Amino acid sequence: MPNPVVHFEFIGTDGEKTQQFFADLFGWSIDASNPMKYGLVDPGEGSQERGIAGGVAGAMQGSGARTVVYVEVQDIDASLAKAQELGGTKLFGPETIMEGVTLAQFADPDGTVVGLLQAPRD
Repeated sequence: MPNPVVHFEFIGTDGEKTQQFFADLFGWSIDASNPMKYGLVDPGEGSQERGIAGGVAGAMQGSGARTVVYVEVQDIDASLAKAQELGGTKLFGPETIMEGVTLAQFADPDGTVVGLLQAPRD
């Protein structure tokens, strides 16, 4: 499948409370031991494990709770431009974060927030 969904985010108004909720609900191990306290969810490796990596965190000041899925693309600038051509609205990015991973977000014409992710290829 081209452009797979590769990451999700559950963003709550209280990051620690949101992380605890999903850890308790699904038995997830959530590692928030980083300066941003962004809780990383690792789906695990092995034949018995399924799922995609994700994050559980608190909302930045001025934004509310939301769920976002990230679609991996080969050219984030072109994908963001195409989303806008099709009636979407750019929300942020592209912004490069850890290890060369670049993120952006847009809202589709109905206001649904979608993330784009471009990662280095092996």
